[in-house]
Amino acid sequence: MIILGIDPGYAIVGYGVIDYNACRFSVLDSGAITTRSDAPFNERLEIIYDGIADIISRFPPEAMAVEKLFYHTNAKTVIDVSQARGAIILAAQKNGVRVFEYTPLQVKQSVVGYGRADKKQVQEMTRVILGLNEVPKPDDTADALAMAICHAHSSGSLMNGGCGKLKVRNGI
Repeated sequence: MIILGIDPGYAIVGYGVIDYNACRFSVLDSGAITTRSDAPFNERLEIIYDGIADIISRFPPEAMAVEKLFYHTNAKTVIDVSQARGAIILAAQKNGVRVFEYTPLQVKQSVVGYGRADKKQVQEMTRVILGLNEVPKPDDTADALAMAICHAHSSGSLMNGGCGKLKVRNGI
């Protein structure tokens, strides 16, 4: 199963494409779509949409996992990120990719096994689970790969005969 994980934003959109097969992970691609802060906002949304559509065309995923948005402290930021999420979800919809949403708590629980894990713990477990030599940079890329792992773990019990997270973490 090819899964596209997305960490949404309007300056940086982290993405990670993984293949999850027989309880094993492999990274097909990862990185970030970036937009210039001085660009008109509509142009930034177009760059995000086109970038996601390009990734989908190169690595046709069966699912896209996107972080659920939650209100933090800055209303303008949450509105702008919501618009970027809309462009991301529209790119998936237009390309026939099912979208699944996960909260940060669900991602932490799935990747680390502890819902209150800090960012560094999630990034390190993402590195370990995917067998990478170092934590992917920028942080948005590591977060997107964690999102994809979360979806694999959430859907994996139904698809792969219940292989557990512990088995995946230990490479068994």
